[in-house]
Parts: sequence; structure tokens; C-alpha cells
Amino acid sequence: MGKLSGIKVVDLSLFLPGPMMTMMMADQGAEVIKIEPPAGDPARAMAPVEAGQSVWFRNLNRGKASLALDLKQEAGRAALWRLIDEADVFVEGFRPGAIERLGFGYVAVSARNPRLIYCSISAFGQSGELAHHPAHDLAVQALSGFLSVNDGVTGGPVVPGAPSADMAAGLTALSAVLMALIGREKTGRGDHIDCAMFDALLPWCAHIAGDAIAGGAGTRSAEQRSLGGAAFYNVYRTRDARHIALGGREAKFVANLLTALDAAHLIPLGDAPAGPAQAPLGDFLSAAFAQRTRDEWIAWFADKDVAFAPVLDFREALDQPHIAERGLLVEADGAHQIAPAIRFAGEPEWAPRPAPDLGAGG
Repeated sequence: MGKLSGIKVVDLSLFLPGPMMTMMMADQGAEVIKIEPPAGDPARAMAPVEAGQSVWFRNLNRGKASLALDLKQEAGRAALWRLIDEADVFVEGFRPGAIERLGFGYVAVSARNPRLIYCSISAFGQSGELAHHPAHDLAVQALSGFLSVNDGVTGGPVVPGAPSADMAAGLTALSAVLMALIGREKTGRGDHIDCAMFDALLPWCAHIAGDAIAGGAGTRSAEQRSLGGAAFYNVYRTRDARHIALGGREAKFVANLLTALDAAHLIPLGDAPAGPAQAPLGDFLSAAFAQRTRDEWIAWFADKDVAFAPVLDFREALDQPHIAERGLLVEADGAHQIAPAIRFAGEPEWAPRPAPDLGAGG
């Protein structure tokens, strides 16, 4: 029995934010019915494929049931209404206005089921001048300012490695749904959640965009302590053209590393402002790290108290003993799944449930 056992979720969302959110609910015992168009969630077709299913699709839709409905046909709409009558949570990820045109807007649905938690996930929200602007993660990161600092200190922005706006929206939507479920216990009524990717990502800039938040200029990576302007929070190239990262600027780490490198005279620079003042320290570290291979540095750092990490690709990352020790990648029925990050003490070891074939239930 999971923490959300007894909660029924009707999920019309596709791709990433909504499915990620409802999968986290399914992992905790919620009954999630994934409503797909007759052609299915486009993520089903996304390569690579393992054991007959998209790895992407499986890792966002395990433990759900699937029902293919054509909501432009009366039979499809009637079937959805029957599910809504029994549901606790309704999730949709259409562009604002589209779900109303299908007849399932919040006003109509809440009139039918007043206890329903209705969650709308979109790029820019249900109101405002950007509400109808089409966008996926990259465009949201661009418009929110984050893409401008996804750069090197000497270059322009590049495509981010993480879909931060998508993931922020999924996590924010999950939090909001759980809050609304708690609130319903007090009031007996459901609620409407307007979760925008843009809104969900914006608070993540508090530690890097302080000047702009306070009314000043935008952030420049080369002058920001967390974005490349600090020598001890930076990435360095090694002799074999790989990379290592220093990920902690605390005084003890600065002293420990520079003493070990016979450069104690540079320790005061660790407290210098980010940017040009730290350039001599960064130059020294760049030259030092270029003298050994990445794996040689891994061995060298093994007995030193420094916030150091090698830069790994995903194959290397997933092959680390830590992954196995924590049970973070699980194989079942010839398919691999990333285990839930949410864990509760005393619960049995997690075992993945399959993701459904289109229209084939759970």
C-alpha cells in the first residue's frame, strides 16, 4: 500500500512534465489512467527502444493504465466523463483554451465533480500575453533568462543538458496537487491549479540573479560565483582532454587543495570577488589540471578533503558503484528504469511496474 493508495488520477498530459508528475504519484500507489489520443503519446515513438518500448516512455509512464480516446467523438467524451466522475485528480497539458473547446474545462468538470483537483500544466500559464505562445523547454529557458547563463565564460548560450523547465513544472505540479488533496480534507472541495513551466522555473534563479531581482543588471556568467566566475566552482580540462570539476568554494577546500599543490600563497585569492579578481587563481588551476589525465586526478584526490568530481558521461555515471548500492537503476523484464527518488523508511525494496501498451491497461 503506497502513500497515495486510493487516489485516482485521470491524466491527459503527454511528453514530459505531466507524465513525470503522475508517474511519481503512481510510484506511490495512486491509480493513474493515462488518456491518450488514438495515435498514442508521441513519447512512445522516441528512440532508443528497449524490450519493445521507448526508454523515455517507460521511465515516465510505468505503473499507469492506458486508454486511447478520441475526444472529438461522442463516445470518447462519454468515456472520459465516466472516469472524471470517479476521479480525485485531473491533469491536462493542452495549450490554454484547447481543453475548454473539447468540453472539459475546469468550470464544466468541477460542476460535475466538485471534489476534483484539476491541474493544468502549460508553458506560460492560463493568463497573460504569453499564454498562447507555443513553447517547449528550450524556449521557456530562453524567455526566463536561464539560457543566457547556460554558457561558457567566453561563449554564447548553448542548448542545456537538462530540461529544467519541464522538470520544474512537474515537481511544482506534484507539490500543488498534494497540497490541494490535503486542503480538500478540510473543505471537501477540489481546486484548479494553474502550473506554468515559466513560473515554476523562475524561482530557481534566486541565487544567481540577485542583482536583476533587486532591479539591477542581468547576470554575466564570468562574474557570477556559481556560473564560472569563481575558480573553486568551475570545470577544468585535463591532459587527456577530459574534465574535472571543483564544486565547493569553502575556505577549507581552498586551503586543502592549494596546499597540496604547493601553492599556499594563492589561498587568499579564494576569498576574492568572482570574476577578474579570481582570474590568476583560475589560470593556475587550469595549468595544474592540464598536467594529468582525468583518472590520474581521481586517484590523486582520493585522500584529500576537497569538493572534487570527475565529469562523467551518462554511461560512466550509471556504472558507478553508488548507483548499484542505492538501487537507482533497476532492470526488470529486460528493461531498465530509474528508481524513484522519493523513499520512505521501512518500506520494501522498490520493484518497477511495467508501462502500458497503448489502450492495454496497466
